[in-house]
Amino acid sequence: MNFLIEQASSFAADIDGLIIIIAVLAGFWFFVAEFVLFYFIFKYSRKNQAQSEYITGEEPELVKWVHWPHIAVLVCDIVIIFFAVKVWYNVKQDFPQPDETIRVVGYQWSWKFVHPGADKQLGTEDDIEMIDELHLKVNTTYHFKLESEDVMHSFSIPVFRLKQDAVPGRVITGWFKPIKTGQYDIQCAEMCGIGHGIMGSQLYVESEEDHNKWIQSVNGQGETLSQVQ
Repeated sequence: MNFLIEQASSFAADIDGLIIIIAVLAGFWFFVAEFVLFYFIFKYSRKNQAQSEYITGEEPELVKWVHWPHIAVLVCDIVIIFFAVKVWYNVKQDFPQPDETIRVVGYQWSWKFVHPGADKQLGTEDDIEMIDELHLKVNTTYHFKLESEDVMHSFSIPVFRLKQDAVPGRVITGWFKPIKTGQYDIQCAEMCGIGHGIMGSQLYVESEEDHNKWIQSVNGQGETLSQVQ
């Protein structure tokens, strides 16, 4: 998997595996079809005197050339659907119990992140509110509450293989579990206005020790939305 970007969430490998399955199955039939097409082009282009013949395709010896490839493609579709539904269910519906919950708010053109403070409970006085900075603890399961203040945005963390639309008027719950420390990009993947291209944020996945130090350093204050407007 070295040819793909870094995997930094617990379900990133599952999503990459699904993409590879689709690429292999679709690619196989693409190359088979192209091989047959060019084989007959080169084979029969040499016979300049060959006469074309009209066929209906209803003859038994011709029907099999449509019937069996059709069944083979359907089998590949069933395989793709099976793995796609399994991955979709695990990522979008079968939520594990959270260790912590964060709040994510999109607006033109930044992300606001509300982290739980030292008590690890969201919605208390020691909550930490940051603009364009999300701090997570490695190997910790998070639920996120995603909202939009204005237009539709899309919360995207490429190394997590996460992309979830933020819809005005709705609170959408999702989850992830960071498995690798480091600094990564957060994007908006939905055209949301003239400043869409600059709507980038930073994700910091930290060890438990470093994360606790960060919480102590901000001391429950953080950088609030009012401070940057």
